[in-house]
Amino acid sequence: MIMTVTLNPALDYVMRVRELNFDRVNRSYSEDLHFGGKGINVSVMLARLGIQSTALGFIAGPTGDHLEALLEKEGVRCDFVRLKSGSTRINVKISSDRDLEINARGPETGEGDVEELLGKLSGIGAGDYLVLSGSVPENLPKDTYERILSRLNNTGVRFVVDAEGDLLLGTLKYKPFLVKPNIFELGDLFGVKPAGEAEALVYAEKLKRLGAANVLVSMGENGALLLDQGGGVTRIGAAEGEAKNTVGSGDSMIAGFLAGYIKTGDFKYALRLGAACGSATAFCDALAGADEVKSVFYKLETE
Repeated sequence: MIMTVTLNPALDYVMRVRELNFDRVNRSYSEDLHFGGKGINVSVMLARLGIQSTALGFIAGPTGDHLEALLEKEGVRCDFVRLKSGSTRINVKISSDRDLEINARGPETGEGDVEELLGKLSGIGAGDYLVLSGSVPENLPKDTYERILSRLNNTGVRFVVDAEGDLLLGTLKYKPFLVKPNIFELGDLFGVKPAGEAEALVYAEKLKRLGAANVLVSMGENGALLLDQGGGVTRIGAAEGEAKNTVGSGDSMIAGFLAGYIKTGDFKYALRLGAACGSATAFCDALAGADEVKSVFYKLETE
């Protein structure tokens, strides 16, 4: 079983404008409405790879209903907490000669809502995976991730954490199965700017000593590296292609890594599939499909 948690999911309204001008009315030439949220993206990519998961989090109002419908169409099982007021947020993303993103705050949640979410995790157990992705919204306690992991500590659940800064560091005492910082986030954790792969590996090893079992570091055009739980280091180069979109690329990498590891138990294969998913999404306007992933997969080799 895989569960993904997105505390503040969204609908992403993407508008494309030929030239963005702040002094007059702009008119788009195309629009799309997508599901949004890091854990949501992980669940969708898993579904496209043939792996079932359940998406959890908080939704509200008609926008929440629409988000759930989009996910069910993708084959994602949903078990959201439905809030009594407000609406699931809509983020506006304008794509033009210069891009603009406006992320909404999201609906208010209360302590009872958090407890309901925690209750939905009671069915997860040894050998299952729980993916915690993204930031904790302002209207939730900052220790929400730690409360979730504390509730499930010593149950045998494998935790995957994709978060930044203190939010990530606070989860390491629960020994997550996988963390996935990019090279900039990795540097920020320790107040440094890693100059390349060798330095990235040094700080990945620090994360491992702090509790992470496996550390996956994405490095953009320099590919990615994995420091696995057995101490092995696997590297993979970047795929060649035209980058169109960075949204969801890291989430796709996590999904691909999990799918690859669940299918084979092999870290090298997992890294290769993860890198293929991340790159394929970067080459698409939205999350990549299985055919796009397959095309990239056969161009990559691990070292």
